[in-house]
Amino acid sequence: MAKKAKGAVEKIALQCPECKRRNYTTSKNRRNIQGKIELKKYCKWCKASTLHKETKIK
Repeated sequence: MAKKAKGAVEKIALQCPECKRRNYTTSKNRRNIQGKIELKKYCKWCKASTLHKETKIK
Protein backbone atom coordinates (compact mmCIF):
# COMPACT_ATOMS: atom_id res chain seq x y z
CA MET A 1 0.00 0.00 0.00
CA ALA A 2 1.45 3.34 -1.03
CA LYS A 3 1.80 6.20 1.44
CA LYS A 4 -0.09 9.39 0.75
CA ALA A 5 2.26 12.35 0.29
CA LYS A 6 1.59 15.27 2.60
CA GLY A 7 1.08 18.31 0.40
CA ALA A 8 0.54 21.97 1.03
CA VAL A 9 -3.25 21.75 0.63
CA GLU A 10 -5.28 20.23 3.46
CA LYS A 11 -9.00 19.71 3.99
CA ILE A 12 -10.61 21.51 6.92
CA ALA A 13 -14.07 21.88 8.46
CA LEU A 14 -15.72 25.11 9.58
CA GLN A 15 -17.48 24.92 12.95
CA CYS A 16 -20.23 27.18 14.28
CA PRO A 17 -19.32 28.60 17.73
CA GLU A 18 -23.00 28.78 18.80
CA CYS A 19 -24.20 25.19 18.22
CA LYS A 20 -20.73 23.53 17.81
CA ARG A 21 -21.71 21.82 14.55
CA ARG A 22 -19.37 21.42 11.60
CA ASN A 23 -21.45 22.90 8.78
CA TYR A 24 -18.94 23.46 5.96
CA THR A 25 -15.85 21.76 4.54
CA THR A 26 -13.19 23.47 2.46
CA SER A 27 -9.49 23.30 1.72
CA LYS A 28 -6.65 25.67 2.50
CA ASN A 29 -3.08 26.04 1.34
CA ARG A 30 -0.82 25.85 4.41
CA ARG A 31 1.98 27.73 2.66
CA ASN A 32 -0.17 30.83 2.01
CA ILE A 33 -2.30 30.81 5.20
CA GLN A 34 -0.49 29.90 8.44
CA GLY A 35 -3.23 30.85 10.94
CA LYS A 36 -6.72 29.47 11.41
CA ILE A 37 -9.43 30.56 8.97
CA GLU A 38 -12.49 32.42 10.27
CA LEU A 39 -15.34 33.05 7.82
CA LYS A 40 -18.78 34.51 8.34
CA LYS A 41 -21.18 31.81 7.13
CA TYR A 42 -24.86 30.94 7.56
CA CYS A 43 -25.74 28.22 10.09
CA LYS A 44 -29.06 26.57 9.29
CA TRP A 45 -29.48 25.24 12.85
CA CYS A 46 -28.93 28.66 14.49
CA LYS A 47 -30.70 30.44 11.61
CA ALA A 48 -28.11 33.22 11.68
CA SER A 49 -24.83 34.23 10.08
CA THR A 50 -22.03 33.53 12.54
CA LEU A 51 -18.24 33.57 12.44
CA HIS A 52 -17.29 29.95 11.67
CA LYS A 53 -13.82 28.81 12.78
CA GLU A 54 -11.49 26.20 11.32
CA THR A 55 -11.33 22.70 12.83
CA LYS A 56 -9.76 19.46 11.67
CA ILE A 57 -11.74 16.79 9.85
CA LYS A 58 -11.87 13.55 11.83
